[in-house]
Amino acid sequence: MTAKPLILPPNPTIGVFDSGFGGLTVLGALLPLIPGAKYIYLGDTARLPYGSKSRETIARYAVSSAKFLEEQGADLLCVACNTASALALPEIEQALSIPVVGVIQPGAEAARKESSRSVLVLATVATTQSHAYAEALTSLGLGVTEKACPLLVPLVEEGWIDHHVTAEVLRIYLAEAFAEAPDADTLLLGCTHYPLLQPLIERTLAQMNHPMTVIDSAAATAARVAEHFAPNHAGNPATCRFYATDSIEKFQRLGTSFLGQPLAEVHLLDLGG
Repeated sequence: MTAKPLILPPNPTIGVFDSGFGGLTVLGALLPLIPGAKYIYLGDTARLPYGSKSRETIARYAVSSAKFLEEQGADLLCVACNTASALALPEIEQALSIPVVGVIQPGAEAARKESSRSVLVLATVATTQSHAYAEALTSLGLGVTEKACPLLVPLVEEGWIDHHVTAEVLRIYLAEAFAEAPDADTLLLGCTHYPLLQPLIERTLAQMNHPMTVIDSAAATAARVAEHFAPNHAGNPATCRFYATDSIEKFQRLGTSFLGQPLAEVHLLDLGG
């Protein structure tokens, strides 16, 4: 369902939050969609991985990050983190006075447009254990199989996007998933790291003679954010400000790969424990 455009300033400020780097794929998808926007990105790298924490701790971390972005003037918050979207979205929405968009529902609805039977979701252990995608897809009338792929995130962060090791790991995960879900016709990327692997995933599917439509939840989320804004044809270039809670050098280095362009200055932020 298309969101009703909000009354916002000519150059809205959009906060984008993730526990690390993956949310930069959402930001990269957003940049061409909303001309003239001011983007503030926060990667809570000092406290990752969120997936190993309790639900209460994840909510506390996510809310503190979300509040910071609202204090910086964000007109809308995009929670570009599957773990936080799956486990802490209600707490984030309650804590803020601005609209909040997570990644789960947009991804599920994008899959619904393509699938006629069943969806295979590739995600992290924390996201699959939350069953957030399963609940969202089931509510849309689709079958769903969730497959945890814990090795993919470290391989992506190592830069092994097109490495033969990554290809073999991916092939094993997919073979295991197809044994459980042979009728799945759509594959949903349920982690914001995974868009970097999409070309390799599509090649691997072809090699396995198992063609499927691949849904990028990062792109679907960016499209959902754009629905909240009235068209803006001012033509002003987008601006980005980056914050990380640990190792700005590492964030700048890895972030360039995720965003697909060099990052501007990254500011170190202390949000406490």
